[in-house]
Amino acid sequence: MSTRWYPIYQRGNPQLRVFLPNFWLKLIRPEHEQPPNVVQFACSMEMTKYDVRNYLEKIYKIPVVDVRTRIAMGKTKRDQVMGYITKDEDTKLAYVTLPKEMKFEFPNLFPSEAKEKLEDDKKSLDEAKKNHKKFLEKNKDRPGTPGWFTI
Repeated sequence: MSTRWYPIYQRGNPQLRVFLPNFWLKLIRPEHEQPPNVVQFACSMEMTKYDVRNYLEKIYKIPVVDVRTRIAMGKTKRDQVMGYITKDEDTKLAYVTLPKEMKFEFPNLFPSEAKEKLEDDKKSLDEAKKNHKKFLEKNKDRPGTPGWFTI
């Protein structure tokens, strides 16, 4: 059930045919609170719960206790100008339960250093806003003069 085109079989070595399955898994952060041993994945629509289990056990060697899947409906939107309705693609979500002693935590992608840098950026932005306000206040009594012509 592959959508890829493979070259026609040819005699001799090496073979030009490589098996690449269309299965994929994407780790996603759950919307609602989950137990620490439950991990949520978005997967291809063709995958069954048995495919998800085999994928994780054989490729990543992760022990899996249980797998539950559901199909999440894509959001529908109405175009404001033309009035037609568009719908995002449906996605299949897989909830994988790990053994009780295993615990999964999302990695910290934004450490405290990044927060400090963000605060410094906010301070410099506020300072730039104050300086711009001073510049506008200085020239408000002389409308019509260009901005580069200041005292």
